[in-house]
Amino acid sequence: MSSQRKLLVAAIISASLAVMISSGIRSSFGLFLTPITAALGTGRENLSIAFAVNNLLFGLPLIGLLSDRFGPRQVVIAGSAMYAAGLLLVTLVTTTMGLSLSFGLLVGLGMNATSFVVVLGAVAQLVPEEQRSRVFGIITAMGSAGMFVVPPLAQLLLSNLGWQGALYALAAVPAVVALMAFGLPRRSGNRQDNAHTPQVDEPFRDVLQRAFRHRGFLLLTTGFFVCGFHVAFISAHLPAFLGDHGLPEFVAAGALALVGAFNILGSMTFGWLGDRFSRKKMLSLIYLGRAVVILIFLLTPVTRASALVFGGSIGFLWLATVPLTSGSVAHFFGARYLSTLYGITFFSHQIGAFIGVWLGGRFYDATGSYTPLWIAGIALGIFAALVHLPIPERAELSSAPAAAD
Repeated sequence: MSSQRKLLVAAIISASLAVMISSGIRSSFGLFLTPITAALGTGRENLSIAFAVNNLLFGLPLIGLLSDRFGPRQVVIAGSAMYAAGLLLVTLVTTTMGLSLSFGLLVGLGMNATSFVVVLGAVAQLVPEEQRSRVFGIITAMGSAGMFVVPPLAQLLLSNLGWQGALYALAAVPAVVALMAFGLPRRSGNRQDNAHTPQVDEPFRDVLQRAFRHRGFLLLTTGFFVCGFHVAFISAHLPAFLGDHGLPEFVAAGALALVGAFNILGSMTFGWLGDRFSRKKMLSLIYLGRAVVILIFLLTPVTRASALVFGGSIGFLWLATVPLTSGSVAHFFGARYLSTLYGITFFSHQIGAFIGVWLGGRFYDATGSYTPLWIAGIALGIFAALVHLPIPERAELSSAPAAAD
């Protein structure tokens, strides 16, 4: 095996395990909504605000810029420390502001630094363009594996240790992510770009200006807003929604685990398809499929079976958008500044996440129902399906006119 191949394998394994752990812990946060609000004697909106701040900072483009500037390894190590510190601090706070600073600020920044934005940008340096969607799909699938493993474990910890003890235990896990960082490239670069991808010596400012004038980039960014709305609302509020309908806690944990399990299949399937077929058509299909799945769930009586079927169905479409969206950005602009450019797109995702999480708590406290948010999710899914269709599919070469179409 060549040295380049060894570097690639090490980077894929490290990136996969890092996002597996980071995403797994994040996907269990919804299980803490009811016990924490009960302990603090507050409404769901207050913790939802902390979750919303968390999601917004999770998508802050600054982290991608730092990764491109200083290297992914250093960013992931620092993020792991913030992740653990934030989880520990949650156990000490008693106010909404404290939750926003701990769950929101520290955990949000820690999640960002250990997210797909950083690790996909790192791996993209080592992967040829024609294989990126496939490799990105593998890494995304491993993030889904964390969603399958951690929520049931978190529920077990909650049942035996209480919410504070569970957070103590989970806070020890990001140390493993810090170790995984040593398998990632130390510095940013663009080792595998070829003649069909953008020039790598182009100033960052020029790349950024072209991105904001590129129709495909803007439409991808718009559509990713909807993805964030869907996944954040569902992951944060589905456990409480099922509990409101009288289902036991293990059903919610099981539904979230099925989201992760089927997301493995969905991420790898659409990652493979993205290297062979139109990425924009695959994205439209995913968003339309989400709208249909949510509509059926909304019209079906809430039972253990329907909750688990919904978890599996929405899970197949959950993060399948990630390899296609990130792969499209890399196709347009190359890998050199992928962490920054995909980070900008991902920030739109997290603005959607902020709105989905916050409005979920807001509408529930005001009306006692999540129905308006489910309906909004259906409408936004149809909107996103339509938004992706006009996306151009040719690469945006550095020598091409700025206003690509």
